[in-house]
Formats: sequence, structure tokens, C-alpha cells
Amino acid sequence: MLGDLKLNAYKNVVVGPELFDDAGVVKLSDELAIVTTVDYFTPVVDDPFDFGAISAANSLSDLYAMGGWPISALNIVGFPDKTLPLSVLREIIKGGMEKATEAGIPIVGGHTVKSPEPFYGLSVTGGVHPQKILTNAIARVGDILYLTKPIGTGLITTALKNGKGKPAWLAAAVSGMKTLNKAASEAVQQVEMCAVTDVTGYGLLGHLCQMMAASRVSAEIDYNSVPLLPGALELGKEDQFPGGSRSNLLSCEPDMEWSGYFEKYEKLILADAQTSGGLLISVKRSEAAKLENELEKRNVRFNKIGEIQDKAKWLVKVIKK
Repeated sequence: MLGDLKLNAYKNVVVGPELFDDAGVVKLSDELAIVTTVDYFTPVVDDPFDFGAISAANSLSDLYAMGGWPISALNIVGFPDKTLPLSVLREIIKGGMEKATEAGIPIVGGHTVKSPEPFYGLSVTGGVHPQKILTNAIARVGDILYLTKPIGTGLITTALKNGKGKPAWLAAAVSGMKTLNKAASEAVQQVEMCAVTDVTGYGLLGHLCQMMAASRVSAEIDYNSVPLLPGALELGKEDQFPGGSRSNLLSCEPDMEWSGYFEKYEKLILADAQTSGGLLISVKRSEAAKLENELEKRNVRFNKIGEIQDKAKWLVKVIKK
């Protein structure tokens, strides 16, 4: 829709919208660049505190994916004050504040509008050294791919709305969504420059395809190595996918190669629209062991899911043995 709009050129814009990266980066000096990002959405869980915490963690995730450190945030709020008590809004904001405190930053203000449905998120400002920016455009042939959180949040939160699933499945998903990617980002910054993105609304396949297109290489991943949240497989078989997951797969299909027999739900699981997912990391093979050690030291869960190959006619090949 916006493809014919001409973007103004600014010499100090290091990362803009061209490569669909996780945040914008503007260089201020040889030592400092500003990272800026914004995200918000409607409730994915019933508990207002958890919703606020999840949304804040999700907003901060884009900054961590760029290798930045957060400085401050602003609340972005929509609330139906005629149909819900203000105590619900208080809990949402309280949840967001808890995550901001965990990230070590103040929420210095924000903006609230009346809305038929609640929504919440943060506009986050951060910093990064101009020579240490992590982008999705620097994956190299021979790199190893890692994922730091299991996938399936779209399935589990959709099943919740449909009155399906188990409390333990939801609890595991909420715990993951509330976990900041701060430690994972710090681990990545201890090794030679990696390509990084966070896995959110476009699903694992969508974000991996974007990384491959930006880096002009291709990826091969092992289906059985991709970590799934408890209940994701069962709910996938019951077709509890949100509409966004179906759109993700439809969008990715022209750039996919499937090696082996796949049920439709198995493909959809890989395209499942995530909320506050983990970091997808492409690291030089010689640095892989060091990255694993740095992640383990910070108690960050991770899975090796594939590797980077020369550019092929497809962006991503999924192998199932």
C-alpha cells in the first residue's frame, strides 16, 4: 500500500523501514545512536495485570533485538471507561510498570484515549553504539540459527478465547510472554556480530523469511528442532489457530520449500502469530559454542533449529525426517 510513497533521505538514519527491522535507529554521534520503537495490542489474556506485563515485555523486545539498552518509555492506552471499571486499567498499567522496572527504566508519561476495546503498549526509547547495532540483515552463509523461546502463543491464547486448552498450558505461555529478552540480548552481545530479530506477529516463518530476504541468503531448519509450548501441538491438531497465523503461512508459502510430509497444522504451527516471542539469532559457526555458553550463564532457554545456506530459489526450507 505504501510502496509508491517516497521516503525522505536522512544521513543519520541508520535503520529505517526499508528492511522491516524491529526498530528504527538514528545516529547522534560516533558513540551513540537512538533506538525507537512502539507496539500495542488488545488483550491476549483475561488477567489485566498479566496483559499489561506481556504487552510491555513485547514492546521492549524490539529494542533488545537491535542490541540496544532501554532509556525510557511512554504508555499507550485505549480503554472503554463506560463498560469496564478503572480498577482494570490500573492493573494493566501496574503490569506494564513492573516490566519497565525489571528493565530498569521509567515510564515518563503517555497518552490515553477512550476505545470500544482495551489496548495497551509502550513507546520505547533506547540507546545503542552505532558499531554494535544488531539487525536482521547480517546473516551469513554457514551461520547457525537459534531460537530462545518456544512457539505457540497464538494457538494457546486463541484457544483461551474459545474456552479450550488447559490452565497449565496457559500458565506456561503467560510465563514465556512475560519474560524479557534482556538476558538473551546481553548474551548475543558477548559474541561476534549476529543477525537478530524477535519472533512476534509474523510468526517464526514470517520473521525468518524477512531475515533471509534482508540478508540475501537462505535458511534450512529442522521441524523437529523447533521448540513448542506445552499444548501447542494438541491445539494445532484441533485447528485453534488465530487468523493471523493463516495469513502468515499464506504470505510465506511462495518463499518456502517443504522437505518431507507435512500436515497443514504442522505448517501453521511454524507460522503461528506470536506475542512477545523469543529472539531468533543467526550466529557465526565458530561463535556458536560461545553463544550457547553465554545464554546458559544467564539461564536463557534456547534451541538450535537450523543453519544459513547460499541464496536459493526459496528463502526457507523446512526439513522433517
